Amino acid sequence: MSAQQTYKVTDRIPFPGDQTYWDYLVTNVANRHLYMTRENRVVVLDLRTGKEVASIPNLKRVHGVALANDLNKGFLTDGGNNAVVVFDLTSHAVTQTIKVGKAPDAIVYEPTKKRVYAFNAHSHDVSVIDAATAKVIATVPLGGIPEFAVTDGKGNVYVNIETKNSLVRFDSSGTKIQDEWPLSPCKEPAGLAMDTQGRRLFSVCANKVMIVTDAESGKQVAQVPVGVEPDAVVYDVEKKLIFSSNCDGTLTVVKQESPDKYTVVQTLATQKEARTMALDPVSHRLYLPYEDVKPGQKPTPPGDLPEFTSGTFHLMVVSPQM
Repeated sequence: MSAQQTYKVTDRIPFPGDQTYWDYLVTNVANRHLYMTRENRVVVLDLRTGKEVASIPNLKRVHGVALANDLNKGFLTDGGNNAVVVFDLTSHAVTQTIKVGKAPDAIVYEPTKKRVYAFNAHSHDVSVIDAATAKVIATVPLGGIPEFAVTDGKGNVYVNIETKNSLVRFDSSGTKIQDEWPLSPCKEPAGLAMDTQGRRLFSVCANKVMIVTDAESGKQVAQVPVGVEPDAVVYDVEKKLIFSSNCDGTLTVVKQESPDKYTVVQTLATQKEARTMALDPVSHRLYLPYEDVKPGQKPTPPGDLPEFTSGTFHLMVVSPQM
């Protein structure tokens, strides 16, 4: 493995507070910020310094953040309030609250139609929102629990359906399902990423496999081993690398040799339950939140969270080694 493809834990940024819940996080190249969800608020960090610069408080159970830089708006899913909360990307002030389906989780902004897709875990549907007016324009049934979603920047939106082990593509209107592709042998697909140039989708699954799908035909082109219960996956377009963050305390690094050929090049030890992450495509650093698991616990069933030690919440920084 070349030096540029070797990764190392280079920092662990501590945060105060008691035992907490966290979920997705996202970086913004435009303003060099990282948005990290943390139970009842979103923490905003400066990517250059690692310091907290803002906070979006008074939420109930926040899951995901989508960014619309062209509108200077951010959108977050408050699963405990069945709402999408709109905030200003400059001031971070909340400007609107939009009622959606039950327990909104993943969220994505589709820039060509200027729409936000909020995926509702408990009502098994997606609320399609006009980002400019903050109005729900459609509610699309999905027939199962949606997990993470991506858009290719050209109008196409894709989402994993966890309970059906499938991958959905919306039609050109963006308000109907066009295709639903099986992901077998995948079990419980969670994280989803995309190579928009090579037209490949990467679904990571609880049974230690990543499925690579042709985004046009739905054909499965590769199966790649990853760690136990991955919850997030990201693609570094410049380095042609895919990263899977796994609940077993590992980060799987996969090299894209070609659109149809993939090789695991590193398995990095991280931290138990460091399951979500974000990539900064400028520095190529990865950011993984975690809390120390209380020692002496019995193994938790798949999908359940263990007990954590209060006051140990950190953001792990993983950096490429030159």
